[in-house]
Amino acid sequence: MHAIVVGAADADIADALEAEGVDVTRLEGVASGERLEDAGAADADLLVVVDVAEATAVPVAHELNPDLRTVAYTGDGVPEFVKGVLDLTVDPALLDVTAVAEELVA
Repeated sequence: MHAIVVGAADADIADALEAEGVDVTRLEGVASGERLEDAGAADADLLVVVDVAEATAVPVAHELNPDLRTVAYTGDGVPEFVKGVLDLTVDPALLDVTAVAEELVA
């Protein structure tokens, strides 16, 4: 399984996914279409956004790979235009990274 985690490099969800055996590509900064392509979005299984400022990565990545599962792991609200292509929103205050990673891999 290949996942792309968009947001801070120290995002605990990336570490938790790796602990579950997932190949993780981390993207910091602007998650443009070109950067998502370079990260392998067309063949990825999962996109996790931890920085709501980069939520536009969700519809962009979904255009590259319509079968991509998309998750916002953030306590911040997700913009309305992203909700239509987002599979799941998880508040880190409600579920820790280990539980989320286990569910995403299952």
